[in-house]
Amino acid sequence: MRVVFWGTPEFAVESLKALLSSRHKVVGVVTQPDRPKGRGKKVQPPPVKVIAEKYNIPVFQPEKIKGNEEFLKSLRELDPDIFVVVAYGKILPEEIINLPRYKTINVHASLLPEYRGAAPIHRAIMEGKEKTGVCIMEIVRELDAGDVYQCVEVPITDEDDIVSLHDKLAKAGAELLVDTLDKIERGDIRKIPQDDEKATYAPPIKKEEGKINWERSAREIFNQVRALKVWPKTFSNFRDTQIKILECEIYDEVSKGQPGEIVEILKDKGFVVQAGKGKILVKKVQFPNSKPISASDAVKGYHITKGEKLF
Repeated sequence: MRVVFWGTPEFAVESLKALLSSRHKVVGVVTQPDRPKGRGKKVQPPPVKVIAEKYNIPVFQPEKIKGNEEFLKSLRELDPDIFVVVAYGKILPEEIINLPRYKTINVHASLLPEYRGAAPIHRAIMEGKEKTGVCIMEIVRELDAGDVYQCVEVPITDEDDIVSLHDKLAKAGAELLVDTLDKIERGDIRKIPQDDEKATYAPPIKKEEGKINWERSAREIFNQVRALKVWPKTFSNFRDTQIKILECEIYDEVSKGQPGEIVEILKDKGFVVQAGKGKILVKKVQFPNSKPISASDAVKGYHITKGEKLF
C-alpha cells in the first residue's frame, strides 16, 4: 500500500523504520516543524524527519493543518491508500482522516479503551499496572475512541522505567503495525468497536506531578520515580533546597520512622527514607546546579545523616 506516515518523536521512529523495511511504500512523511531544543536552544529537526530524509522521502512540516488547502492538495497528489499516525502531536481534522482509501490508523501505546490520551506509558507505570500494550486503531473525531484492529500485550516489570517501557512498546507497535497493514490490504482483518464504558484517560504529565509525597507508600513512590525519570523528574525538599530523586528501589514494607525521615545510611548504596508504608532506598540524586550523582556519593559529599528529613 501507498502510505503517508505522520509522526514526530523517537517513539514513532521504530514504526517508520518497520514500514521502510516492509512491502509497503512510504510516499510521504508529515512531522512537526523543527524546534529549538536543549540549553543552547539550537533548532533541531524531529527524529522522524531525520530518518525520512535519510531515505529521500518527501517531508511536510505544516504549522497549520486545518484549512491548509495547499497542504491538502499535496496530500492528494501523493495518492495514498492509508495514513499511519504515530505520536504526531496534533489532532487531525476529518477532511484529512477520511482522505485515503483505507482512511487513517494510529499506533497507540495502551490496551484500549484503557489510557486514551497523551501519556499512556507514564500513567501505566505510575498506577502500578503489571501489563500494558499497543493497539492499532482507526482514528475518529473523538480522542482515541476509534475501532481497534489489533492489540498486543507488553508486561511491565519492576526493572522497567519510562525509557525501557517506551522502547519495548515502540518496537511492539512497529511489528504490529506492519502486520495490520498486511491484513488490511488482504481484507483479512475486522475492526472491533471499543467499549466506551470501560474507557480511562491518560492526561498529559504536569511538572508538579514530580513532587514526592512521602505519606504515600513505597510502591507508589517507586512507580512515580521510574515513570517520571525523563521529565519532569521527581523531586523533594531537603534542608534548604530542592533535590531530584532520579533512581530508587523499594527497600522493605516496614514502618520505622516518620514519612520522609532518613532512617538508615547504607555504605556504597545510598540512604533509606521512610514512606507512608514501607521504605525507599534512594540510589541516585541531583542537587541544584550539579550533575546527577549516586546517593552514596551524596551521603559523603553533603554529609547526609540519619534522622534528617525530606519533605
